[in-house]
Amino acid sequence: MGIYLNPGSYAFSEAINSDIYIDKTEMISFLNSVVRTKQKYVCVSRPRRFGKSMAADMLCAYYGKNAESRELFEGCKISKETNENEPWDRYLGKYDVIRLVMTDFFKRGNSVEACIKRMSKLVLRELIKEYPDVDYFDKEDLIQSMQDCYAENNTQFVIIIDEWDAIFREYKEDKEGQKLYLDFLRDWLKDKEYAALAYMTGILPIKKYGKHSALNMFDEYSIIQPMQLAPYTGFTREEVYGLCKSYGRKFEDYNEWYDGYRVSGIVPPDPNHEILEETGKSPEAEKYRLYSPLSVVKAIRSGVISNYWNDTETYEALRQYIDWNFDGLKEDVAILMDGGRIKVDVTTYQNDMTTFNTKDDILTMLIHLGYLGYDKETGEVFIPNKEVLQVFKASTGSREWVVTFRALENSRKLLEATWNCDEKKVAELIEAAHDKAGNRTYNSEEALSYSIRLAYYSAQEYYTVIPELDTGKGYADLVYIPKVPDKPAILIELKYNKDAVTAITQIHERNYPERLEHYKDNLILVGINYDRTIKNESPEFKHHSCVIEKA
Repeated sequence: MGIYLNPGSYAFSEAINSDIYIDKTEMISFLNSVVRTKQKYVCVSRPRRFGKSMAADMLCAYYGKNAESRELFEGCKISKETNENEPWDRYLGKYDVIRLVMTDFFKRGNSVEACIKRMSKLVLRELIKEYPDVDYFDKEDLIQSMQDCYAENNTQFVIIIDEWDAIFREYKEDKEGQKLYLDFLRDWLKDKEYAALAYMTGILPIKKYGKHSALNMFDEYSIIQPMQLAPYTGFTREEVYGLCKSYGRKFEDYNEWYDGYRVSGIVPPDPNHEILEETGKSPEAEKYRLYSPLSVVKAIRSGVISNYWNDTETYEALRQYIDWNFDGLKEDVAILMDGGRIKVDVTTYQNDMTTFNTKDDILTMLIHLGYLGYDKETGEVFIPNKEVLQVFKASTGSREWVVTFRALENSRKLLEATWNCDEKKVAELIEAAHDKAGNRTYNSEEALSYSIRLAYYSAQEYYTVIPELDTGKGYADLVYIPKVPDKPAILIELKYNKDAVTAITQIHERNYPERLEHYKDNLILVGINYDRTIKNESPEFKHHSCVIEKA
């Protein structure tokens, strides 16, 4: 038994012998199905505290030679599986396991190249000790030496890499070092017969360059799309309910504090259309509600429901990204903290800690870090539970956030005034929001359009915002399409140095509502005028007027 080669089953036995152990061994059945196939490359990414390392310990115990772990698994769920063609223990103790925790190597302050060399040297030392009779071509070349072992002894390895993405957190700015590391992993693992299974875990998915993965041989199972590994991504509702029952805890309290992550599995196959014929619907992916494992365990054992994030994360980490205020991120955070949801495009994120082209990239990163939940069906993010909300509150406690939260409150009032067709209140609140624009740029079309959208920014919780909607006879300045049926659509037309009636008249003359015929009798028309002739010294500087109609 070595440190890196065949580390054994001790770590997993500690987990099983703990006060609280949730059995996730059925996950091995899925991994067994991809061993020695083209799908043998598995990358699992999920937030800290979600059991990644324990799963890696479990795989070491199961696959590793000389682990002597049959007794451990005979009491687990996997041993209850009865598929005669694929017995649960068919790969038990059958492979040499290489287990690496990358944070052990990438926290020493050395260059990336030096870290890779050191890691290779340590693994080689144990490999050569285990197989001393192999005719090695180059005992300093890890890849060649593993190929030599396979060529002579048909030796295959299960390679388990924990914290695979440590380099992107510890060496954030070292792009050359990151590329060197990714090239090493590709050369070491891709198309290698000695690799029976390659299993990587981390917080971040595999680094992308543009739209393409840097390690394209891997199938990725992330917190956004965990697929077959969905039920093993965190504690499920049923598992937490069982723990609460066993310990006499009130489930509702734990549900409020630690629930909130939503994931889906795969759509089950229906080759003979039996499900379709029986239900009249195509099969759907099973959905899971997940809880933060570490927090649940600590709260259940102690009986104290609290915020346990400070054991693994710092508030400064979240504050750093929020304070950048990338593309108006602060306003979105205020909406999220108020219980709202924000639409996010998760496809553009490059899966590192420095490449952000839009605020969606930052929000996507916060999903992977566990600060946000993600609803795949709606494409929206949200703060998952009370525990994480405490982290947001601690990260936004500075005085400067008072202005942001006050603006959110005014934005909600503006939306309600619009729904109520209160023209005077709408004009008053837009006036207040417009004051945020600088005087030098205020008298411009861009400034007015920006300020109106900013004033209505809370509307994105209920609406999809479409600027410059082509109606066929012109362009409506702003259109708010409701996400929910109980809210009216809103069409806003802006005018300068004219009057709000002219704005409403244009809406009717060009028949803008025809483009929104679906919302007939549930449509609000808003005309807003800004008088740009008033001088700065005038008490009516930045005066707005408003006319509202229902259509």
